Amino acid sequence: MTTDSSPITVHVTSDKCQWSEDTLKTKFTYENSIVDASNGRYEVKPVSEEFEFTVDLKVQKTGLLLVGLGGNNGTTMIAATLANKHDISFETKEGTIKPNYYGSVTQSSTIKIGIDATGNDVYAPFNSILPMVNPNDLVIGGWDISSANLADSMKRAKVLDVNLQQRLAPYMKEMRPMPSVYYPDFIAANQEERADNVLNVDAAGQLTDKNKWADVERIRADIKQFKEANGLDKVIVLWTANTERYAEIIEGVNDTAENVLKAVKESHFEVSPSSVFAIACILDNIPYINGSPQNTFVPGVLELAEQYGSFIGGDDFKSGQTKIKSVLAQFLVDAGIRPVSIASYNHLGNNDGYNLSAPKQFRSKEISKSCVVDDIIESNQILYNDKVGNKIDHCIVIKYVPAVGDSKVAMDEYYSELMLGGHNRISIHNVCEDSLLATPLIIDLVVMAEFFQRISYKKVGAAKEENFYAVLSFLSYWLKAPLSRPGFNPINGLNKQRVGVENMIKLLVGLPINNELRFEERLV
Repeated sequence: MTTDSSPITVHVTSDKCQWSEDTLKTKFTYENSIVDASNGRYEVKPVSEEFEFTVDLKVQKTGLLLVGLGGNNGTTMIAATLANKHDISFETKEGTIKPNYYGSVTQSSTIKIGIDATGNDVYAPFNSILPMVNPNDLVIGGWDISSANLADSMKRAKVLDVNLQQRLAPYMKEMRPMPSVYYPDFIAANQEERADNVLNVDAAGQLTDKNKWADVERIRADIKQFKEANGLDKVIVLWTANTERYAEIIEGVNDTAENVLKAVKESHFEVSPSSVFAIACILDNIPYINGSPQNTFVPGVLELAEQYGSFIGGDDFKSGQTKIKSVLAQFLVDAGIRPVSIASYNHLGNNDGYNLSAPKQFRSKEISKSCVVDDIIESNQILYNDKVGNKIDHCIVIKYVPAVGDSKVAMDEYYSELMLGGHNRISIHNVCEDSLLATPLIIDLVVMAEFFQRISYKKVGAAKEENFYAVLSFLSYWLKAPLSRPGFNPINGLNKQRVGVENMIKLLVGLPINNELRFEERLV
């Protein structure tokens, strides 16, 4: 069964592509360089390899299950799709606001596709080049430890204008989340009062974490029932619930796929709720995305995803302060300026901030925020080395201030060294509506995860087509602490991440990948 998808308005004439009604086949030459940097000299050898890609052009009916459906992001996601689907405008003191998907790359950004006859750049909507699922068509459900209906949850979140809440309430008041997994040790104790909708209870109705395999099976059953009840072709699961504490990596417990399955069946205390959800999805080849900073994908879970070829992505939504950091730090280093410290302060008043007021949960967020400059440092051995220092002092503070609600306040100072002993300070004060930045990321992560499910490839001459590696690192653009394949370093630079996604889309339709040589202007 197919659903309405984004309209294809870009037609590319290329001998690299073969189009049929349902399929696109493309030939592409991947070029790179192998570098030997020994003995103070760079020996560079260009290499190339031929690939054939196949894209299924049929967008099937897709469901989205959110873990944390009743939270700020979950209710805002439901509200956004309903407002856009039903064209619900609303009034504010500034006038009438029409629904839109601002903040979403897939829905509201463009890609350069070439130049016009006069040499000027031409841009097309991101989702107009190849078919992508329309967020209006997503069938959305999910789990939450709170039983409140979504209209009441939306009101509790205090994200949306009252007039919009009133217009959406009739659609949302009958929607309730499924019971979720609640292991109190993994989230802040201050969340206990919300936990009236949990699935891990014993025969007497008492909370228990002693049958975690039963929790896995219950989640699998929930997904199967949701898929069948809504006539879905595929389902994607995304965690947007509370930040958990980091799980300790223990040899023999969660270090291999075999051990982590054994640990779940033995209900080991270091098996977290988010890992339980991830394992349930992996076993049924359901893509699973972690939008919070905890280490859901412990080595054993990652290895399990690899064995099943099941897509995973994470960790932590990259929405405000960290997104700016991944651009500004790269800008400074690329300009030959040496950042020596970055001090980041945040305060917010939503439930995310309330949960993060607990030290163990804050530590998870601190880790995900701090790694964003690692690959930027490693890119420049002139600025960062054993002689002058090979790290940036990176301080991160998060405070819970109830009065500011969902309007998160972020303040940053970048302190850098200039030539001949000079210094430079850049200070940024950023006030952002947290959930209205995070929700478009959910849209993009789901749209792109569904899109990459429809792509296969093979090396020229190979007999068998393959899917992408289980860790879907193309999603890194939207994630604060992106996962990477074991043995590879994650890419955090925002521009590099964006170029990777754009080039993948371009090559599939036979467009040249990004370059800015601009010979039309620069050559005589």
